[in-house]
Amino acid sequence: MRQYVQVPTVEKEKAYDYNSAFEPRPCMCLGVCCCCAALRPRYKRLVDNIFPEDPKDGLVKADMEKLTFYAVSAPEKLDRIGAYLAERLSRDVVRHRYGYVLIAMEALDQLLMACHSQSIKPFVESFLHMVAKLLESGEPKLQVLGTNSFVKFANIEEDTPSYHRRYDFFVSRFSAMCHSCDQDPEVQTEIRIAGIRGIQGVVRKTVNDELRATIWEPQHMDKIVPSLLFNMQKIEDIDSRTGPQSSPTGGVKEENPSVLAENCFRELLGRATYGNMNNAVRPVFAHLDHHKLWDPNEFAVSCFKIIMYSIQAQYSHHVIQEILGHLDVRKRDSPRVRAGIIQVLLEAVAIAAKGSIGPTVLEVFNTLLKHLRISVDLELGDRRSSAGSATLSTSSKESDERIVQNAIIQTIGFFGSNLPDYQRSEIMMFIMSKVPVLGTTSQILDPSHLGDLGTRRIQIMLLRSLLMVTSGYKATTISNALPAPFLDPLLSPSLMEDSELRQLVLEILHNLIDRHDNRAKLRGIRIIPDVSDLKIKRDKISRQDVSFMKKHGQQLYRHIYLGCKEEDNVQKNFELLFTSLALTTIELANEEVVIDLIRLAIALQDIAIINEDNLPMFNRCGVMALVAAYLNFLSQMIAVPAFCQHVSKVIETRSVEASYFLPETIFKDKCDLPKSLEKDETDLFFLTNKIAESLGGSGYSVERLSVPYVPQVTGKKPHKCKHKSKDEDRLSRRKSIVDTVSLQVDILPGNNTEDKVDNTEEITFEALKKAIDNNGLEEQEKEKRRLVIEKFQKAPFEEIAAQCETKANLLHDRLAQILELTIRLTVQSQLLVDDETAPYLQHSVVIFTAAAYQPDQTTVYT
Repeated sequence: MRQYVQVPTVEKEKAYDYNSAFEPRPCMCLGVCCCCAALRPRYKRLVDNIFPEDPKDGLVKADMEKLTFYAVSAPEKLDRIGAYLAERLSRDVVRHRYGYVLIAMEALDQLLMACHSQSIKPFVESFLHMVAKLLESGEPKLQVLGTNSFVKFANIEEDTPSYHRRYDFFVSRFSAMCHSCDQDPEVQTEIRIAGIRGIQGVVRKTVNDELRATIWEPQHMDKIVPSLLFNMQKIEDIDSRTGPQSSPTGGVKEENPSVLAENCFRELLGRATYGNMNNAVRPVFAHLDHHKLWDPNEFAVSCFKIIMYSIQAQYSHHVIQEILGHLDVRKRDSPRVRAGIIQVLLEAVAIAAKGSIGPTVLEVFNTLLKHLRISVDLELGDRRSSAGSATLSTSSKESDERIVQNAIIQTIGFFGSNLPDYQRSEIMMFIMSKVPVLGTTSQILDPSHLGDLGTRRIQIMLLRSLLMVTSGYKATTISNALPAPFLDPLLSPSLMEDSELRQLVLEILHNLIDRHDNRAKLRGIRIIPDVSDLKIKRDKISRQDVSFMKKHGQQLYRHIYLGCKEEDNVQKNFELLFTSLALTTIELANEEVVIDLIRLAIALQDIAIINEDNLPMFNRCGVMALVAAYLNFLSQMIAVPAFCQHVSKVIETRSVEASYFLPETIFKDKCDLPKSLEKDETDLFFLTNKIAESLGGSGYSVERLSVPYVPQVTGKKPHKCKHKSKDEDRLSRRKSIVDTVSLQVDILPGNNTEDKVDNTEEITFEALKKAIDNNGLEEQEKEKRRLVIEKFQKAPFEEIAAQCETKANLLHDRLAQILELTIRLTVQSQLLVDDETAPYLQHSVVIFTAAAYQPDQTTVYT
């Protein structure tokens, strides 16, 4: 029997009112449903028809085609279709009818792929709402299903962007899925892979459109980047525990979260632009700090390699600046953490140096030098605090600081060595300007604050980095490789107080002088039987190199000369000194330089024989062996038979009577040293007269060989050096004579003011006639001036000094005579005449003394 609902009489009659709360009987339910089905909208009926009675049968394809055709034909209904599908899907999710959920998502995907009209925007909102419902569920299968649908949607290119759409929820949800900790490893991996794919979809959907809500905001990057690094790190930890595995196939590799995360990370960085690069890099530092991945730093290094190779080359300096800034932030952390950051900087700089990194070059070096100073201060502070008690912890701290310092040196050197040659010279100058030298100040490194030990430590480390920078440097001319602002501090006496410093300076000189890679052939000090077997490469000496040796050759000779007189020399010092002499001969020697080098070698031999500096017997024999090895090399290089014969004869005599004067014997572990050196044994020494006789017959100008070599002070005033006071005093006296000579050149005839006044007289016929008559005399005068100036420029220093000293004494005697005569006549005038005649006599005295002073116009006097 039917039941009816009583309607109040006061209410108007309605056509039809469906109460969803009413529960009819089964017979009544069938009739009502049949009636309602006929009244329902068509899009709902089409949607209902795609769902089969049994969800295992899957989507009804025929009805799905009808729904797709309807949606394409009536795109204004898309939003209603999407809303109804979302309603059904939500109900099925709540009721755990996952079969129908799969069918609903499949239908949504097909509709999304088929419809590309303006009306798809509301449909997308319903679609994203359904995806969010799936991601919020706790069922892993539904989360994976929602992620796959979102990835398909991300691959669709929309005609017009949607400025109001945001993906904050999806970024948060996908990032959470990347950190899944499900107990089942397979389920955990599946969810993490889904999360990584979802992040990749979000990036692809949002990153290209600048007007859309950007994903580069810090709140999004702080979730995305750590999620990707977490998966890269976890898989790396598993691989390190289980050992190396065989390379997976393509299908297996896709299911690896680490590979997917790395690919997504590379894609994200590759899409980064100038304005958002820093937002993408800073979360990397936070992740590495939080998980303490700087020590060990293998993962940190791999991360920044990925970053440097993924970003655009013109943005590399942003990453380097961020690393430098983070190094400043962590400057008080443990040494190993700082060393890990510096190692990362080294890898980043090595990649960025291949391109252009702009103004970051000087910033890198300034920051590294600052941290080098900090590391040295910490090391010295720990050493002072533990001076009373030597503990294991203190020694470990010092060794850790050494690790930091070595990392800084490697970074400086590797960065400089990867720069082009035209930039490397500037970097060499920059580093050399930061080396603390006694008597100078630096903007960053002040020797007065560091102390002797700290100054020496920084000198050694900076010279080591400079050695790495100069490795492989090939300059066209030696003046480009060794400019005066670089050469003067490099050869500073303060860098000669330590044996290790001298070794580093000589090795740097070798890198810069050796332009034909001959240094390896000259390694080790020895008597070379036949130099031609070495196949030494050399070119003709250029004019620029000849000019360089005229200006700076004395600096090189002096550095070698004083370096041989050091008491702390070891075998390596003598080997490097021999290589320096040999390379100078190969690269820079003409006839004049050869004579200077022979004079230098004879002077070194005199150091060992006379022994004014009280050198140990080992040093004296080492210097003798150095001279023998070098003169043997030089004689074969210039190929003068008589010279070669003399050198060979002396070496043969030494091998029989005094083998300790040869490098093969003196530098052995056990060598019997003589008690004294006899000066009368001339057969064991290289004699100047015989060398001059042998070279004179071959056309060499040997006049200067008779003048003993004395080291000369050139360039800047030498710094004070406690163990060179005797040499510096002698050189300073000679330098005063040179200053006097330089003043004498200025008072040559024709340079005074009277000549300039005479040149302004009126030009007449008589004046022109007189000028023509005196033309020959002026030419002779100019020639005399040129000869005098050339003499002072090219003549040996000792010859000029001796000549000027003799003439200065002569002039002094003549002036003394004039003064004595003047005094005598003045006294006589005061005694013999009255006051009226005294002025006349005094005037006569002045005229007489002026006439007595008649210097030779062709000679220079003071």
